[in-house]
Amino acid sequence: MSLITRDVDRAVAALGRGGLVAVPTETVYGLAADATDAAAVARIFEAKGRPTDHPLIVHLAEPEDLDSWSTEPTATARRLASLAWPGPLTLIVPRSELAADIVTGGRDTVGVRVPAHPVLRDLLRRSGLAVAAPSANRFGAVSPTTAEHVLADLGDVLDPERDVILDGGSSSIGVESTIVDTTVEPPQLLRAGPITADEIRSLAATTLAPSAGPSRASGMLASHYAPRCQVRLVDHADDALALRAGTPGARILDCATDTVTAARTLYSALRSADADGVSTLIVVLPVPEGLGVALRDRLGKAAAPRQR
Repeated sequence: MSLITRDVDRAVAALGRGGLVAVPTETVYGLAADATDAAAVARIFEAKGRPTDHPLIVHLAEPEDLDSWSTEPTATARRLASLAWPGPLTLIVPRSELAADIVTGGRDTVGVRVPAHPVLRDLLRRSGLAVAAPSANRFGAVSPTTAEHVLADLGDVLDPERDVILDGGSSSIGVESTIVDTTVEPPQLLRAGPITADEIRSLAATTLAPSAGPSRASGMLASHYAPRCQVRLVDHADDALALRAGTPGARILDCATDTVTAARTLYSALRSADADGVSTLIVVLPVPEGLGVALRDRLGKAAAPRQR
C-alpha cells in the first residue's frame, strides 16, 4: 500500500489506531499523532530521531479548544487566539492535564495552534482529535513542504500498513509558524515566522520581548533546518558573485528580491542543492523586515555549526 494518499478518511483511521500521519499545513508538513495517545506520540520521536525533551506543538481544530489544553490562558493568549487563528501562530500557554509530559518535554507549558490548511482542518474535525506534530523530517534537517519531501525523509521508517502521508499539495507559506510565549510578561517572541513581531504587537495590543531563557519551543536550537551542503550568507548580490567565483561547486540562492516566494521555496531550494551535489550554497539575505526576519532566522540556523 502506498504511503501517500489524498484520502482524509484513511488518515482519520490511521490516527485512530495509533498510527502516524504526515499532514499538510500552510507552513510545512508535520508528523502527527493523536496528542492524547502517549505511545503514538513516542513514535514521532523515534521516527524523527528527535530528543524526547524537545516539546511538540499541538494542533487544534478550533480556537475554542484552547480551554481544553490550557488551564489558565492569559488575556494576551485569548486575544491572539481570537484574532490570529486559524493561522501560522503558535502560543505557549499553561498546560492542562490533557498535555502529557511526552508532548511538553516535561514542561508545565504547551505550544498550541489552529492551522489554516483546509485538508488538515478537515482531518481534525472528522477525527475529533488534537494532534501533536513537529515537522515531518529527520531532526535538525531541512523541513518538508511537499508530501514527496516527507517520503524521501521518512519513507523508510513509516509503516504503509499503519501510517499515512496525507498529500495536501505544496505548503503555501513554506516556513514554520511564529511562536509567542504568553506565560511571561511581556510576552516573548520565541521564533520568528509568517506573523511578524509588529503584527503580534498590534494584535495583542502589548509590548513583545525577544526570546530569553532556556530553549522551550521548536526551532530554538542554534543549528537547525540544515542541508548537507555548506551554507554561506551574504547581504548583497555582488558579494555572492564574488564568493562564487572563488568557490568551486557553489550555487547562489537569492532570498532578497521577493521574500514571499523565497519563503515558499526555501526548503525546496536547500533540498535541491543537496540533490544536485552543490558543495556550498551562497544565500543573499533579505532585509530584516517582515517575512525577511523569519527567513534570516532559518538561514542563520542552516548556516550554523552542525550539532548532529
